[in-house]
Amino acid sequence: MAATTKRAAAGDVHVTFENQQKINTSAQNTSRITEQKEEIDIKKGTTPNLEDACEDIMLADDDCFTIPYQIGDVFISHSQEETQEMLEEAKTNLQEEIDDLESRVESIH
Repeated sequence: MAATTKRAAAGDVHVTFENQQKINTSAQNTSRITEQKEEIDIKKGTTPNLEDACEDIMLADDDCFTIPYQIGDVFISHSQEETQEMLEEAKTNLQEEIDDLESRVESIH
């Protein structure tokens, strides 16, 4: 009797088109959520680097030297104050991106 039960369980399973669509949608949503959570983790890892850079610049006493700031593949030298402002803006933009990604993840659920 156990053998016939196993054969019945191992047989073809009928899945309706609607159920297959639901399965596909669920798989796509899970994939999107995973990708966005990975991106959130990467961006959250960048935040401490920006904060450390801001602190290091604030601790620098000499206001005469310029600080190289990377934009894409190019380094541009700016004053201490300009670099501080750019870092603050980068932190703000990064936090906005993180918040946006988190809201997207919540909307998928």
